Amino acid sequence: MTAVASPDLPAVPTERSLRAVVAAATTRWTLGCLTGAVPMNRPGVWLSRRLIATIMETLGSMPDGTRVVPVRRPGVRGEWVLGPGVEFGARAGYYIHGSAYVICSARTHRKLVARLSEATGIPFFSVDYRLAPEHKFPTAAEDVEAGYRWLRSEGYEPSRTVIAADSAGGHLTCDMLLANIDEPNFQPAAVVLFSPLIDLTLGLAEQQEAVRRDPAISATAARHLVGLYTTAQDPDQPRLRLDFEKADRLPPMLVQVGEFEMLSADARYLDAEVNRAGGASTLEVWPAMVHVFQALPRLAPEAAIALRRAAGFISSALAAGASDSHVEVC
Repeated sequence: MTAVASPDLPAVPTERSLRAVVAAATTRWTLGCLTGAVPMNRPGVWLSRRLIATIMETLGSMPDGTRVVPVRRPGVRGEWVLGPGVEFGARAGYYIHGSAYVICSARTHRKLVARLSEATGIPFFSVDYRLAPEHKFPTAAEDVEAGYRWLRSEGYEPSRTVIAADSAGGHLTCDMLLANIDEPNFQPAAVVLFSPLIDLTLGLAEQQEAVRRDPAISATAARHLVGLYTTAQDPDQPRLRLDFEKADRLPPMLVQVGEFEMLSADARYLDAEVNRAGGASTLEVWPAMVHVFQALPRLAPEAAIALRRAAGFISSALAAGASDSHVEVC
């Protein structure tokens, strides 16, 4: 099954806008300086969480009429986010937030998920997995899978479910889908990844950093954050260093990444690995954009266009899944 984007969708810009370049420079000399100076001890983690929460709150945008329904079940925490006019039905989205396994939450990403729900017309369950350093590997991975299986227990068929994720949520998504690649009726209809982190050693990011410094954070600082989750683990174990040999069995995937971020190397690697294995991946590199710009519409107007393209991809995949499920065998 291949999701085909509608020709009516706005195109990915081909040139850097002046506003985007200025926003990236401003980010470099504000957030970029702070992330390099904050130590990764307990007070530093607390400060980082407050800082990113403030940025997401200030530069995000919540659609009027959004509804949030908290979920507290044994082994599952999160919230349903329904954009304006969206109702519960047979289809659903599952959102897995990022920020290095340490910083963010379902709450910090609520505005992004609400806008994605509004754009797609489906409710999204945003999982609130436990964070490092309080909870180390594989806690986040276990919580993410528990949330996805809970959705299935609530009656949402994988063919009518999509997954969206950003940053470290991209690694958590790929890990879960690859770890369960042999389980029948497990894979969702589609996957959309914003600025996915794939190489937890940050080696790919470091290579990209040699070409262009990420405006928001250095590879060294990001490695220290991720290390709070993966400490004492073998970086070559399959749950950390992902093997895409069976990626032909993954659902269609859309990867959006900013040109100016170091994880553009991870995005290119993921796209190449999935396509090399015979899977279906579409890569979009957005000129002059920063990390997870889709969450920052007040900083980057391109965020709205990117979400429209993501929504079009999701709608096409769900329509293709519904069509496949109604095929009769005579």
